[in-house]
Order: sequence, then C-alpha cells, then structure tokens
Amino acid sequence: MTGNGRDLRALFSSNDRRVEAAEAFTNRQGQWDLVQSALGEHLARTGAASFDVEDLEAPRTNILVFHGVGGIGKTTFSRTLEAALASAGERPARWGEPAWPARPALLPVRIDLARSAGTDFERIVLTLRLALAAHLGRPLPAFDIALRRYWEHQHPGESLEEYLNRGGLAARFGKALPQQVQSVLSDVAQALLLPGTVGTAVGALTGALTTALRERRQTVRALAACHRLADLLDAEPDLDALSYYPHLLAFELARLPADQAVVPVVLLDTFEDTGTRTHRDLERLLQRMVWLMPNSFFIVTGRGRLQWADAALEGQLDYTGPTAWPGLAGQAIPGPRPGGSTAASGRQVLIGDFTPEDCTDYLARRLTREGQPLIAPELREVIAEQSHGLPLYLDLAAHRFLELHRGGRTPSADDFGTDFPALLTRTLADLTPDERHLLRAVSLLDAFDLPLATATAGLSHLSAAARMVERPFVRRDDFALWPYHLHALIRSTLRTADDATDDRWTDADWTRAASRAFAALGAQWQVAPGPDRRLLVGCLRQGLALARDHQLGLDWLTDAAFAYTDDYVWEPLPLPVRDGADERIATAADALAELLSALARRQHEHRSTTVSRLTEVLDSHLLPAELADLALYYRAKAHRDLGQAEASREGMSRVADGGGRLAPDAARGLAHLARVSGDFPAALATARTLGWPGRGNRVLGDIHFAHGDLAQAATAFTAARTEAEQHGNRGEQAIAQANLALTYAFTDPDRAGEEITLAEHLLAGLDQRATALTVQVAALARQAGTLSTLDEARTLRTEIHEAGITAAQVLLELALVFHHAVTGEQDKARAAIARLTELTRTGDYRYCVDAAHHMAGLRMPEPSAVSWLDGPDTVRAHWHDLVQARREQLRTQP
Repeated sequence: MTGNGRDLRALFSSNDRRVEAAEAFTNRQGQWDLVQSALGEHLARTGAASFDVEDLEAPRTNILVFHGVGGIGKTTFSRTLEAALASAGERPARWGEPAWPARPALLPVRIDLARSAGTDFERIVLTLRLALAAHLGRPLPAFDIALRRYWEHQHPGESLEEYLNRGGLAARFGKALPQQVQSVLSDVAQALLLPGTVGTAVGALTGALTTALRERRQTVRALAACHRLADLLDAEPDLDALSYYPHLLAFELARLPADQAVVPVVLLDTFEDTGTRTHRDLERLLQRMVWLMPNSFFIVTGRGRLQWADAALEGQLDYTGPTAWPGLAGQAIPGPRPGGSTAASGRQVLIGDFTPEDCTDYLARRLTREGQPLIAPELREVIAEQSHGLPLYLDLAAHRFLELHRGGRTPSADDFGTDFPALLTRTLADLTPDERHLLRAVSLLDAFDLPLATATAGLSHLSAAARMVERPFVRRDDFALWPYHLHALIRSTLRTADDATDDRWTDADWTRAASRAFAALGAQWQVAPGPDRRLLVGCLRQGLALARDHQLGLDWLTDAAFAYTDDYVWEPLPLPVRDGADERIATAADALAELLSALARRQHEHRSTTVSRLTEVLDSHLLPAELADLALYYRAKAHRDLGQAEASREGMSRVADGGGRLAPDAARGLAHLARVSGDFPAALATARTLGWPGRGNRVLGDIHFAHGDLAQAATAFTAARTEAEQHGNRGEQAIAQANLALTYAFTDPDRAGEEITLAEHLLAGLDQRATALTVQVAALARQAGTLSTLDEARTLRTEIHEAGITAAQVLLELALVFHHAVTGEQDKARAAIARLTELTRTGDYRYCVDAAHHMAGLRMPEPSAVSWLDGPDTVRAHWHDLVQARREQLRTQP
C-alpha cells in the first residue's frame, strides 16, 4: 500500500485546527508502481517530437532515487528491478504487467558503486558502452572515436580488449566492443582518405576528423550532426573529458533506427560509496553523466537522498537547484508518492529507516501550523538521534509532542529521554513465544550468529533463531564477525523500556541469560580451530560488557586478556557507557576493562596517563594475581618509556620474581633496563637466558646496535623476526622488522628502503605507536647526508614528545648526529649532542651520547661510565666507520 494524507489520530488529539499532520506509508509494490510511472513518463517525454537530446539547459527528470539505512534490502530491490526490466519472466507476479510499449526496448544496466567492487568512473562508462554493444551489435561512431582517443592517451600500450578481459567486463557483456571501435576508425579513415593503419594513427585520424567536422565536409556529414563532437575531440583526453563523452552516447542513441531504438535504464547501487558530503569527485562525474544522457533513465539506490536539487551545492556539482532537478526537490514528507504523481514530486523514495537528515525533515513536516514546523529545530535533532532512523519512533514522538503540547507547555528534550513501551509491544506482538524469548536474549549482545543466539536463549534448536533473523528489526552484515544485530532502537527499548507484556523477564531472567551469553562467547573463542585475532577481540568486547554490567566472574576473560596482549596489536576495546551508572572501578570486570583499555589507549596517550590509569587499576585490588601482574608489567614499561628507570626496575623485578606468565617478559624488561643504564655485561647475560618467550634475539639486537656492531645487530633482528613469523606473532614481527629497518638505515640506504616498506606493511592494521616512531626515525636516518631540510625531523620530535617515549627521542637525536657528521656540520652535530645529553641526564641511554661523539669525531668531555663489552676503542671505531662508509657511498653515487 502506498499513500499519504491526514493523520486522523493527530487531528483528533488537539483543539488547535491550525495544526496539520501528515502520514506516509511504503512497501515494495508501491515502489514498483513508482518505477512504472516514472519510466512511462520518461518514455513519453523522450518520444515526443519536441524532445532534443542536445538541449543542455532543460530540467532533468530522468532519475528516480530509492534510499534508506543499511540492511533494508536496497541492493536486493535494485537487483530485482534489473531482472524485472530485463525479462518479464523474472518480474514478481504481484507486480503486474508494465504499461510501457514494446519499443523502444529497455536495457537495464546495473552498476555496483560499493568500494569493495572497485568501480571507478572509467569502468562505469565502459560498462554502459559494453551493454549497448552487446544489445545493439553495432558501433556508435561519435562515442567510439572519442573513447579510442581517450584510451590511447590514458592506457598507452594496453589494448582495450586486454583491459576488458582482465577486469571481467568482457565475460559479462561479450567482446564486441573492441571490434566495433576498430570498425568505426576504419570507416572514418576511409571517408577521410587517410592512408596507413588506423591503429597506429589515432591522433592523426581524430585531428583530421576534427578539421573535417569544422569544415562540414560531406564525407563526415553524419558525425557533423553532433555539434559538440569536434570540441570534445579537441579537448585533452583525460578523466574530466571522459565525463562529457556520455553526451556522445546520448546523441548516438537518439539517431538509432526505430526498430533498434533502446533506452538504457542504469541502476546505480550503493551510491553512498561515491564519496562524502564534502568529497564529491565521483558524484560530480556521475551527475554529469545523468545530465548529459537525458534519453536514458537512472535508478539510484543508496543510504541517503540525493542533494542535487539543493542550490547550496552550487560549485560542488555542475547542475544544482530545484529548477534543474524538479523531481529531487524537497517533498512534503520523505517517502514514496502514489503511482500517478507528477514529475515534480516522489522521485526520492524512502525504503525502511530514515537517514538522520530525513528524520529531522520528517519531524519538520510531520506536524505544522500555518505552514511552519511545530517542533523546534533543537528538539527535532534530539528526537532524530533517539530514533536511530526508525519511522515508528518518529511517529510515536510526534504524538507524544502533541500530547504535551495540548497540555499548554512547550515539550523539551527531557520529555524524549526514554524509550516508548509501545515500541516493545508492537515489536513483540506477532512473534512466537520462542522468538520473543530469543529477541530479549540477543538484546544483550552487540552482534550474534544463530548458535550464539540459541545458546544465550537457552534453547536446544536453531530453528527459532533462523526464523527470528528474518524479521525486519534484525540487520545482517555478511562481512561482520557475527552477521546479525538488532536495530539499535529496538535493542535499547528491549533493555530499558517498561515491559508490560505477560511474559516479561525478571531481573533473575536477565542475569541468567547474560551468564549463558558470556559462557557461549567464551566457548566460541576457546574451541576456535586456530588463533583468530578478530574472534578474540570480538569475544573480549562482548564478554567484558556482559561481565561488567551483570557482575559476572572473569572466568575465560583472564586467558583472553593474555592472548590479547601477547600479539602487541592493541585494537581498541571500547565498551558502551552504562546508563546512569557510576563509572568507578567497582568489580573485577571493571578493573580488567580499564586495564585493557589503558593498554590500547597508551598508543594514543602520553605514557604518564598510562601510568596513572594502571595505578588506579592496581590500587583497586580487584584483579587476581596474574592479571595484577599484567597491569604491573605494563606500568613498568610505561615508567621505562618515561625515563623513570628505578620505578620500572622495581615493577619488572616484582613480576619476574613472581614466576608467573609474564616472568620472561619482565626478565626482558630487566635486560633492557641494564642496557639502558649502560651495564652491557648484565644485559648480555640476561639476554642469553631469554629464548623466544623473552624475545632474546631482539634483546641481543639492541645490545649489538648500541655497540655500533650493526652487522650482528641485523643478524639478531632478522632471527627475531623469523621466530615471530614462525610463532604467528605479527606484532612482535613488526617490532623486530622496525629495528632491522633502523639498523640498515645506518649502513645500507637502499636495503633500508626495502626494510622500511616491509615494516610499514607489517604495521598496517596494528596500533604500535613506539614501533611506528622507530620506523619514522629509520626513514630519517636513511637520508643521512642528503637531507635538504630538517622540517620532517622537527615534526617528528614534536610527535615523539607528545607520546612521552624517551627511547624514540634518543634515537631521533642520534640519527640527526649521524646526518650532521656525514655532512661535516660540526656545530649542528654539537647541538644535537647537547639535546641528547639533556635527554640522558638521568644516566639512562648515556651510551648514545658516547656513540654520538664517536660519529662526530669529537672528544668525550669526561670518561665514559658505560660498561662496554668490547672496550670503548672498538665501539668508537664501529660508530666512526659508519660515518666514513656513508660518505663513501654518497661520493661514489652517480
């Protein structure tokens, strides 16, 4: 049913006769009726004798838009339309026979604009031309000549046929297009009496053709009828020019014989992926195509309405305003119009939920008085946000507004801060008892699959869950970890609204369901066939929320927390804020959630903030001993990053002495602290005991690097990377690779470029701030002796300072000393050494000050306090030789 009119309930809710209310309803039958009506109007208009395909100023009504939030069947509807327009046998029987004539034929061409489809504008144009090639079996000369010229310029050395085969377009539409294009070129060459092979002289041919067109020669009379062809052939054949070539397609379609006449119906799906409200590059090209092909019809499906009729977009798009696009101008209420509507309305059709813009528009037009919105703009924004796009909520909100309004006061945002029990009643009304039980159960979950839903509900069979997920309030995302989730407002209402139904749940029922959901999540993670980071993080997020909100024990969350930290990936673990609840740490789940959040957020916060957050967790005394060790260990790491060695050593010693899961990591931490303090014999002795659990090879690499023995350092870091790869630990692999890249940055710039690229690849998708900073320092050190400006170094210094990572600050200054030593800029080298000395005034990283003096060839101001493994002379020679080697590399470069 489709329709719109007065809201009689609202009419009889107020004595104020000036208040007007309107309603809108929609379903698929009504949308098909609209397609029929719009297509019929289009065919009648383009078939009229007065229609001129080359009129570039007439308003455009060759478009129909279906829009709505994700997961409501827009893509399915687009595909169904494509099938229904292509073949009567594919059309749903209930839709009935269309009213349009047999000629001209309709040619549906569906194009998926989703980012995952990788569709760019060039592919869109080729798809349309290929569909016409397959349907017509004949060239379209004006367009094909321009296309060939464009192709030769943009794809030199690559034939059109090869491109179509590789991209899958030839398999979809056949291989007729290259032959048709070649046929056109041959015909034109013959008409112009051009010698030689056309394929090698496209530029000469189009140049000669342009001249002939401007001279109106008889031999090109047919092409001369296209008044703008010569101008397009004169233009630079770039993407912008390609976006005007659809005008040539429209011209060719308009002059087809009556028995071959065809009207392309182009279905553009997932239109929201063409860009954003501020980046409209692809949208601009698509709008130009629609405008330049007035004899074709376009059906757009996407999440939001097209704004082309908004005059404020002038400058962002070529053709804007209600005069240009009368069918896209604002409607009385977002939604479809009856099949017999005029072209000036109903061309933007809402499917399912409203977008945020449509919510506020709906509320503005739902209730009016003397033509003005009854609900104030600020309140419309509040209600729209509360609705999550659900039309039913907006309808209920409009009636609540009227009830409050007739009481003589102006409704405020506080009046809409709770959910409507009516939503719950209407949602549960037609469900079976099992489905009602399931719906309440899955409202505890952010997302679910059938087994998880069934286990949470405590049922023994999947059939009820399989039925429930077909309901319209369940959304599906096949690419998500768990494919199903409830409509946000329905979920919120189930959990917070007053439940007056006969089978409502008690508090004990909710707790038991939460316990089942928690156990089911743990089971899914524990029985997974292999390491699955995505599953781990998903189970942690949902499990932590359930344990926190329902006071459950930690159980499997302990093992999951250690698994989360083992890989050094650090995905964020945001939990929803509890409504009206105290956010202080009150339970073990609260403490664990804060611990893991602090570890993830430390990649984006100053390390002093990390120390404060972990101290709060430890002071709560709510975590079991092994998880308290986790907080203590990472607080000690943060202390080390801040240059607070004694605090770090105290924490690391406590964890190492405890002998728990993190004892090897703490031992590595103590080895690092020994190195940082300059006690290399102690660091080496510990490193040799660490093995893979303590990442021994990485520690050895750090020790060799400090000595300037970069060959051994590279060997150790390579071994560390290999071990990490063998153990499937991508986070550790990225750390080792970053250190390897830094090592080569001092010895082999060419090799360093390759290693830096690999490090950046391994870091993609990880959240390792310190490691990423190491790679940035490596990129700087690689350019030592060739840096033309230090702006990049200054920017990096600021970024490192904001992170509060002393080791990265030291490495940056060491890299700058290396650069200045290579270029012989002693004053600048001394300035960098001064900064380095200031950074190491506590005694930590003093060995870097020694290395900096050695590179710059400067005498140490006082005897070194560092306990070197090979003696200071060997270390001095290593660092000094690096500078000499870099100078020689630069001298011998061509």
